Amino acid sequence: MALQGTLNAALGKVIGVWESTFIVHAVGTVVVALLLFGFKLGHGNWGMVNQAPWYNYLGGILNVLIIFGVVFCIPKVGVGNATAVIVMLQILTAVVIDHFGFFGMEKIACKWWDLVGVVLLGIGAKLLLR
Repeated sequence: MALQGTLNAALGKVIGVWESTFIVHAVGTVVVALLLFGFKLGHGNWGMVNQAPWYNYLGGILNVLIIFGVVFCIPKVGVGNATAVIVMLQILTAVVIDHFGFFGMEKIACKWWDLVGVVLLGIGAKLLLR
C-alpha cells in the first residue's frame, strides 16, 4: 500500500490529483481485462452480475475516493504518516463491520482488546504525525 500510494502521489504531482486517480483506474482496468479475457483467469459468472445487492457495487466509488485521498494526502503528510492513519482507520472500520456483520459478513463480536489495539494504532499514527 505504501508503494502504491507513493507511485500514485508522485504521478499526481506531475499530472494532477484527479488525473492521477483516473490514470490509475484506467491502467488497472486494462490489466484486469487482460487477465480476465486474455488469460481467462475469471470464473465466468457474468450472468450473476445482477444477483448481487446494490451496495456491493459501491466499492468502485470507494476505490476512487481512496485513491484520490491517498494521492492528495501523501504529498502533504508523507508516506509513513498517511499509511499509518489509513491502516488505523481500515482496522477500525473492519472491527465495526465484523461486530455488526454488515454487508452479509459473519458477526464477530468486538472485544475490549480490539478497541485497545485500535487506540494503540491511533497513538502510533499520532506519534508518526509529529
